[in-house]
Amino acid sequence: MTKQEVESLFEFPCQFPIKAMGRNVPDLDAIIVALIRCHVDDLSEGAVTTRLSKGGKFIAITVEIEAQSKAQLDAIYTDLNACPHITMTL
Repeated sequence: MTKQEVESLFEFPCQFPIKAMGRNVPDLDAIIVALIRCHVDDLSEGAVTTRLSKGGKFIAITVEIEAQSKAQLDAIYTDLNACPHITMTL
């Protein structure tokens, strides 16, 4: 699949769930939201959902955004993956 074909899979703007996981440390959700807010002007009420792992050791945070471009999504994921508290993004 070419780069152009991959980019055409999305029509921007669109609703897009950003998912990040890490150890259940205090304020991880706030850290993730702060990183995303650097790239998103307006997060709607209820945009953030969290889910603890069965043992409570890990937490998954989903932030639903209105993505404007692939470049915006790339920048968000670059920042999230650079954060030492985040172990995985989807």
